[in-house]
Amino acid sequence: MNKKLPVVAFVCVHNSCRSQMAEAIAKIFAADVFEACSAGTEIKTKLDQDAVGLIKELYGVDMSETQKPKLLAELPKIDILVTMGCQVACPFVPCRYREDWGLDDPTGKGKEVFLQTVDIIKQKVLDLKNRIENQSV
Repeated sequence: MNKKLPVVAFVCVHNSCRSQMAEAIAKIFAADVFEACSAGTEIKTKLDQDAVGLIKELYGVDMSETQKPKLLAELPKIDILVTMGCQVACPFVPCRYREDWGLDDPTGKGKEVFLQTVDIIKQKVLDLKNRIENQSV
């Protein structure tokens, strides 16, 4: 019998950059431990193209083919909520655990800032994966 994996939602205001990169990175590095999704409190019509290009360059994944901006109402039932650090109040989203990663938005700040953000997200995803595996969240 397959054990149902916990669902982790990455949430940001526009669901076009940080939360989308976190979803993609989690699907690459943690799909064996949790299901990843993302959403926003407001959405843009498309993903941040710098984020799309960088994830494709680093990991060979084209987020624009597998992901799209979504609102909170489109989330499945989630177990863990990760907010990206948008300095806005996130509405109540039912979950058993919640944390904030406090990430600054790299939009419009150049490739080096995006690379730093991607590296931080990857490390935080791997840490979350480890904590879930060890049942400490």
